[in-house]
Order: sequence, then C-alpha cells, then structure tokens
Amino acid sequence: MTGKIAAVGFYEGLPLSNSNSFQNVEVPRLQPLDNDLLVAVRAVSVNPVDTKLRQKAPKTATPQILGFDAVGEVVATGANVHDIQIGDRVYYAGTTKRAGSNQAFQLVDRRICALAPKTLTEAEAAAMPLTTLTAYELLFEKFGLVAAKKANEGKKLLIINSGGGVGSVMSQLAHWAGLTVYGTSSPHNFEWLRYNKVDFPIDYHGDLQTNLARTKVEKFDYIAVLHAITPYFDTISKLIAPLGHVGTIVEVKDPLPLVAWKNLSVSFDWEYMFTKTDFDRDVASQGRILAHVAQLVDEGELHTTLTQTINGGINATNLKKATALVESGHMNGKVVVTGPF
Repeated sequence: MTGKIAAVGFYEGLPLSNSNSFQNVEVPRLQPLDNDLLVAVRAVSVNPVDTKLRQKAPKTATPQILGFDAVGEVVATGANVHDIQIGDRVYYAGTTKRAGSNQAFQLVDRRICALAPKTLTEAEAAAMPLTTLTAYELLFEKFGLVAAKKANEGKKLLIINSGGGVGSVMSQLAHWAGLTVYGTSSPHNFEWLRYNKVDFPIDYHGDLQTNLARTKVEKFDYIAVLHAITPYFDTISKLIAPLGHVGTIVEVKDPLPLVAWKNLSVSFDWEYMFTKTDFDRDVASQGRILAHVAQLVDEGELHTTLTQTINGGINATNLKKATALVESGHMNGKVVVTGPF
C-alpha cells in the first residue's frame, strides 16, 4: 500500500509560542526495507532530545518528523525479518537517522525493536524505551555492573536528578541489580523516588555533601549525573571512591578538569543512546536490552515511569502540550500522547 499518511511535523525550529512549531501534515507511506518493520504507531512519548533537535532544526522544504519512543502494531515486515510477525505489538526508541514516530506508520530497523511488555498498556510501554536504554547502557555497559538480580550487592550508586525519566528507571534497574541507591530531588518528590526504589532520597537544595552526610555514607562506587555535571564536579570529586565510575548524559559547555581524578583511577563515561544507531555499532544490543526489560516488567521487577497521558489523538495540539511539559523541566517520569492520528 502506498499513498499519504498523517503525521505531525514542522519546517523549521520554532518556539512553542509560534503556531507553526508543530503542524499536522501528510507524508508518503513507505515500504519496509529488508530488515525493517512497518509499524502502525499507537502511542508516543516526548523526550528532551525531541525538544533540542526541534529547537535547532534548520528551515526545510519538506516536513521534519521527530519522535523516538513509540509503541505500535507491526503491519508489514521486510524480507529478512522472521522473528517478528504482522500483528505483534512492539516498542522501541528509534534513531536520529530516519523519520520519527510522530507519524501514523513508521519504518523501524527490526534490530532496535522488541515485543512490548504484555502487562503494560500502550501508553505505559511508550514511556519506557529511550530512558530505559540510556539507564541500562550506563549501568551495565559503561559502568560494567552485572545485569542480573542482586548481582552487585554491597555497591553504592548516587543518581543526581533521580526524579526524571532516566533516573526513574535507572533507580529501579540498580535496585534490581542489588545496589544501594541514593538519589537527589526536591523533597516534595521523595515519594516518587521511593516508588522507584531509591533507598535514600537526598534533597538537592543546599550543599549536597552535607545532605548526604546525614545518611552516613562517605564514598560512592558509582555516580550517575543526569543533569549538568559542571556545578557538581567539585562535590563529586569528594564523593567518588577510588576506582569508581562517574557517568553523565548531559552536554557540557566548559572543559572538565578530569585530571583531578587521576590518582583515584576514576573512570568517566558518556552515555548517548543514539551512538549505536548513529555509527552502526552493536545496534542489535538495543533490541536485546528492550526484550530483557520487557521480561523484567512482566515478572514484576520493573514498572513504567509514565506519569501523564494526553489522550485524544497524536496531533499537533497534543504534541505541543506534551512538549511544553518536557520543556518546563519540572516533570517527574514521562509524558505520553496516545493515538489515533
């Protein structure tokens, strides 16, 4: 089947106050390549990367379609796809190299998809992929922790900004893997942190080291900075244990004086979920991670980080509402928009 399909896009990066920041458009319906799935999109989530890419997008003659997190039904498969069937419900985080999930039918590389958790609704599942991949890769690939239940007992993890999308799933994964989890947020979000298996919620206001002292912890084996790292650098230098690991997901504007950690033999890790698909490295690992996470969800080890659902259709109005929540910077968990288009 060919022809036009409904989508939500834009022609240049504009602030949300501009009526053209999101537009209802039509784009061609494409046919799957050999390793593709064609997915009828049912629900999408908005992430900070969506807003960053939109804001700096150049002006184009054809609509730009963003969107990464998605859940949908497979309606066609490429010639080389044999383990996913038409009618299966899949979830995935997409890639920056192809048109995104803000369209009625999306082509997706089978290697980055997995069957969606059976125990979650479409909205609940759509909240998970991008943040889960980010958290999983940082913990188990970059930090080198063992991805098995209670396999890392005795080790301590500090998550700075643990109430957001990545932090809310990272704390669950770390708890499942046996770590003692400390997480920072505003005190009015402590209940959310505890729900997501943070053992020791820490007030991010004031001096972090002083607030942590009340928990009687002195050093951390692992520190995940899910916020700008520069303001925390000196404090992290005092908190990280020898041979420890520090990782972040946020760009920095100023040089980091990593030489301060040289004698501690501290490892520093960047995590960017799209590196694998941007550079065609170990792409299939993302499908395997999502399959593992779906299993953990269905076994009751993990739960969705969905906090707000916008129903009534995936359209320019609703995507603008969801994006405004993300751009506010004050959301716990994830916001999802559900179909139809």
